[in-house]
Amino acid sequence: MKKILLMAVASICLVSSAFAQTVKPFKEGDRAVFLGNSITDGGHYHSFIWLYYMTRFPDMHIRVFNGGIGGDTAYDMNKRLDGDIFSMNPTVLMVTFGMNDSGYFEYNGDNAKEFGEQKYQESIKNFQQMEKRFKELPSTRMVMLGTSPYDETAKIKDNTVFKKKNETIKRIVEYQKESAAKNGWEFTDLNAPMVALNQQFQQKDSTFTLCGNDRIHPDNDGHMVMAYLFLKAQGFSGKNVADIEINANKKETVKSENCTISNIKKIGKDISFDYLAESLPYPLDTIARGWGSKKSQADVIKVVPFMEEMNSEILKVTGLKGQYRLLIDDEEIGTWNAADLEKGINLAAESKTPQYQQALAIMHLNEYRWELERTFREYAWCQFGFFQQQGLLFANNRKAIEVMDENVDKNMWLKGRRDMYSKMIYESVRDARQQEMEVLVSKIYEINKPITRKVVLRKI
Repeated sequence: MKKILLMAVASICLVSSAFAQTVKPFKEGDRAVFLGNSITDGGHYHSFIWLYYMTRFPDMHIRVFNGGIGGDTAYDMNKRLDGDIFSMNPTVLMVTFGMNDSGYFEYNGDNAKEFGEQKYQESIKNFQQMEKRFKELPSTRMVMLGTSPYDETAKIKDNTVFKKKNETIKRIVEYQKESAAKNGWEFTDLNAPMVALNQQFQQKDSTFTLCGNDRIHPDNDGHMVMAYLFLKAQGFSGKNVADIEINANKKETVKSENCTISNIKKIGKDISFDYLAESLPYPLDTIARGWGSKKSQADVIKVVPFMEEMNSEILKVTGLKGQYRLLIDDEEIGTWNAADLEKGINLAAESKTPQYQQALAIMHLNEYRWELERTFREYAWCQFGFFQQQGLLFANNRKAIEVMDENVDKNMWLKGRRDMYSKMIYESVRDARQQEMEVLVSKIYEINKPITRKVVLRKI
């Protein structure tokens, strides 16, 4: 535990100084679309970001959309802007690319340097075509998002490193930054801080990586780091869920940040009060979700100071002596001594609290929504990754099925989506799934409102 804490302190130094607010927070009614490749398509970072808004801003209705397709380069993204991304009507569009653009195996060939230069030039040329289109969107905020890195330094069994691949990616990210500055767009980078974190933790464990066993696709902890870095760029570091301080002797509220404290009572040696927060704690999933995942979202706390910086629900009570049992709405949360309570305890770290349980329901609904949205991204892959080249974009007919069946044995990615497409080909099926997502989002914004909680500190 001591080692983890020391490493976490070091990581604070790595990521805190470089992150002033560079991306405006989302606002009421925003439709935030994340355009990307498989890291976005199959990943959770955008969903984790939306979960923050769902719990921190319960009255702010926004929509966050997965606009990723596996295998995409900037060239591929440009081809689907109209039929896919722009049809989502984004008010804010995050653009990330570079992993596939930079190439793979040739970095270990005889002409690695020339190959890297070629892929960089191709990527920039393709991005410039998108750049022209983005300039035609005066009512859409553009955010250039430097991609998560290819991890060249982790020791991963049976995985040969593509040497200097991330150097090409870094050049692409730098061009994105220049484009953002030139066009008056916003920019934030995930690459450099994630490389720094990887290298920091690899000093203790050479196999550590935030980028998955293939060095490319972050696991859930890596996606939560990405969400943390994005939220940090939006200026949310240091924003508390709530901060409460009560003087038990005087039965007075000393501090009530982002919450309302009322009805303070002292009966014998016990103290109670009513607590109405303006937001909910952020729930961290402890299950490794997603195909091939080995780590959970909650593993992020070993890497970055998310709890300290963005998930702080502090309860501080002075003027007590001895041991106290904490109850919220008659639910026993735990036992603390007076010294601990005087220092302050973080309720957001206590999964037993009723408010945390309320947030967990939101998390599970959001995860269910994510799963449904993924079927639409698989459908989009079929359309733009296969049928567009066949002249059958959105044909959704028997001819499309026949052409697909002629190619499934030659394309394992197509084969894996055959069953899904046979369902999504029907408009009624797509409509039903879309309606189900709408129901889930409506339910989330129905149950995400904080309610008044009865807090009791009972002397043991």
